[in-house]
Amino acid sequence: MAISTKSLDYEQAGQVYEGFLAMPEGTPKAVVVIAHAWGGPGEFDQGKAKMLAEWGYAAFAMDVYGKGKRGETVEECQALMNPLASNRAELQSRLQFGLETAKKEAGCDKASAIGFCFGGLSVLDMARAGMAVDGVASFHGLLGAPGNTDGNKVKAKVLVLHGWDDPMAKPEDVLTFSKEMSEAGADWQLHAYGGTMHAFTNPGANDPDFGTVYNPAAERRSLAALKDFLSEMYG
Repeated sequence: MAISTKSLDYEQAGQVYEGFLAMPEGTPKAVVVIAHAWGGPGEFDQGKAKMLAEWGYAAFAMDVYGKGKRGETVEECQALMNPLASNRAELQSRLQFGLETAKKEAGCDKASAIGFCFGGLSVLDMARAGMAVDGVASFHGLLGAPGNTDGNKVKAKVLVLHGWDDPMAKPEDVLTFSKEMSEAGADWQLHAYGGTMHAFTNPGANDPDFGTVYNPAAERRSLAALKDFLSEMYG
């Protein structure tokens, strides 16, 4: 399928953000928003946007850091992520604006969201906060509740794609999360991959001591699960 892509700037509260839009031929089934990992948006997210456009969806790789704010080293990435990870209301505000921008730019009312690592945390917060998404899918995401959505019902369908040996989301975190989702009345599912660590979809991840290792089998399985998840909602 022929797809079209473009980078675009969008602005909220005086801060410019850099998005990337991929469009399929014809009318998209829906728009899928992509939330980036802790280093900020880049080629990885653009690749996922193109993949989704080939599946027939509009896809918008959003930015919650600001144009030009990107991390390379662990320290740089932490310096970008930590202020938002510790201020989830601000993160949720930026995610909401990214979602609105995606719908407007793609011309779609129907939307879902997917995210990787920190982006997994982000899309789970979109569901927890009751944003207008049909479903969210977290790939090796952080699972901790934000603290400002307790008691909310989760209306979006939730898919969690998780490496069982992820040191950043341990089995006890998974159990806490499953209890949270069940109490919120969510339609949730969790796929856990054995022998799999954090960042398993990222071919550049190869740091066992840090807990980030690419796993091609888990990547393939998780993307197949995503495709099925989206097809369930949009046909």
